[in-house]
Amino acid sequence: MNQADIETFLMLVKTRNITKTAESLYVSQPTVSHRLKLLEEELGVPLLIRKKGYKKIELTPKGEEFIVIAQRWLSLMKETMLLKSAGEEMYLSVASTDTLNSCIFKGLYRSILHDTNLNLKLNISTHYSYEIYELLEKHTVDVGFVYHHLHYKNIISEPVLREKMYVVQEWDSAIRKDQINIEELDPENEVAFLWETNYQIWHEQMISKGKRNSLEVDIYSLFSEFLRDKGRWAIAPVTVVNRLQSEQKVFVSEIANKKKPPERITYIIRHKDMNEAKINTLKIFEERINQYFTDSGLDRYMERYNTTIV
Repeated sequence: MNQADIETFLMLVKTRNITKTAESLYVSQPTVSHRLKLLEEELGVPLLIRKKGYKKIELTPKGEEFIVIAQRWLSLMKETMLLKSAGEEMYLSVASTDTLNSCIFKGLYRSILHDTNLNLKLNISTHYSYEIYELLEKHTVDVGFVYHHLHYKNIISEPVLREKMYVVQEWDSAIRKDQINIEELDPENEVAFLWETNYQIWHEQMISKGKRNSLEVDIYSLFSEFLRDKGRWAIAPVTVVNRLQSEQKVFVSEIANKKKPPERITYIIRHKDMNEAKINTLKIFEERINQYFTDSGLDRYMERYNTTIV
């Protein structure tokens, strides 16, 4: 097998069309067909169901099984190329949710990149929690930070942070109380950010009550922008509140309701099947996380779990 054949197969899985696959890879359609034929001959099994007159390509059961193998093969090939070119360099691909990257980990990444004694190269990406599990399953990333604890057979998941939730309001129109009941706030003015499943359930019971949210966002930049509008309010974890306070004037209150929102828990996740070099790199990364939380003072605002994932 070679990289071109594997990449062609995976692109075909994505497009399910030989013409689109050829266009995406900037090769001819006969080249795509030839590469796939070579791959089938080498594997000794048919990967595609070929039907005359059908534009959409279907995979055989063996073809479906081969998807995960091809993804892992391509990931290992990329790691091998990095090993050849990097010398003593370490490389780590980190995937995280938007608010974790924006409000917590950007300082961590900067401290790593500014440390001339630590030759660690980072690939940083932002995704939804469920997407990060899928990327890890495919060996596309090395480690992830997520809000959801999902059960994947090949993924190790451990809690690392627990954050209390607060009401944060636009300054000029804030109900200025240290403690506030949710019922005192107009749900029409909420900037809803549905952090994770348990919070969504609480939000439905306490705020939405069967109605569609007037405004719902999924990235920090929009969250902070809409909180500048008069009358706007939101519920946010402490690290997001801290970031907001550093950028704009907001009023922050504790939630007085007896039934409080569940605290936001962040999990660190990785694949069970990691090579020794990557495990050693992840250990160094974890050490830097611990150091960063101590040095930055973030430990004062949230509960940390005594977690070791490697």
